[in-house]
Amino acid sequence: MTRTLALLALCLLAGPAPAAEPLTPQQLADGWVKLFDGETTFGWPKGATVEEGKLVLTAPADKALAVPLPATFHEQFDIAYVTPPADALSASLPTVTVGGSNAPLDGSAGEKVTSKTWSVELPAKGGITAMLTVPPGGRLALTKFDVCLLGTTPIFDGKTLDGWKPYAGDPKRERSKFEVTKDGELRVTDGPGDLQTTSMHADFLLQFDCKTRGKNLNSGVFFRCLPGEYQAGYEAQVHNGYAGDDRTKPTDFGTGAIYRRVPARKVVSNDNEWFTMTVLAVGPTIRTWVNGEPVVSWTDDRPRDDNARKGLRTAAGHLSIQGHDPTTDILFRNLRVLDIK
Repeated sequence: MTRTLALLALCLLAGPAPAAEPLTPQQLADGWVKLFDGETTFGWPKGATVEEGKLVLTAPADKALAVPLPATFHEQFDIAYVTPPADALSASLPTVTVGGSNAPLDGSAGEKVTSKTWSVELPAKGGITAMLTVPPGGRLALTKFDVCLLGTTPIFDGKTLDGWKPYAGDPKRERSKFEVTKDGELRVTDGPGDLQTTSMHADFLLQFDCKTRGKNLNSGVFFRCLPGEYQAGYEAQVHNGYAGDDRTKPTDFGTGAIYRRVPARKVVSNDNEWFTMTVLAVGPTIRTWVNGEPVVSWTDDRPRDDNARKGLRTAAGHLSIQGHDPTTDILFRNLRVLDIK
């Protein structure tokens, strides 16, 4: 697949609603995330409901329901169980619209559809947006909605720190050590410190693997940072702590949170284990996933400011990895990004 093409594939799978299953390590490595967590309407527009383990989208009788999908690049949608309007079969099935091309979700009312696929080649950087549309009076029930977000380019080669530079300008913030391990990982120890990309990113998809080597260690990946400044941007938090046995009560905002702005709705990852984080920032809207599970869907409605610590910033800035304190000992690998035009 070249950088100038993208593939959108829709797979309709048969059967009743199964329990939500975690994504496999291979799926995470390939870039898959969940748009439906199998339990709630988190990340979906008002009016969506969950019935018997299915996400249900119902359009009003007099107009279609259009739901934007996080698409501007290579994707694969994996959908299970489609229920089109009972009184309007092939003429008014739900569709996915991509770049002006419509794709009906094949099937008729009550039919269990298997192995149906549709694909279209699209410019990977053309600003393409996908729209899921349910026709007037229509109903779409999904047992799962997973999406493969591909087209990213590595920003860490596993051998050197080419493309990165440590923050310099304040000796008190230059204590972290950034090194490449024999296994091709980026290891961050001690702190505070900040390792910044030489590249700049505004709207983007970022995916990386991370492993904390200790209990409740603190780090994060900053983005849209002010050039030359120390961690002056949004922060996708890394902190796997939570209160008692309740993963819905993260400590210090939790892994996947946008630190000091919105907490993770649950802590998915564990210390001393590799996990995958996905960050999608488009305009004022920021979404994050941890191990493919959606944990943040947030729109920054603050007044604009050059510094994201103070207000909405959509301008390009560095990505950076935080060395938090003297206890820091964290590994990163498979860092990859796609700029969205």
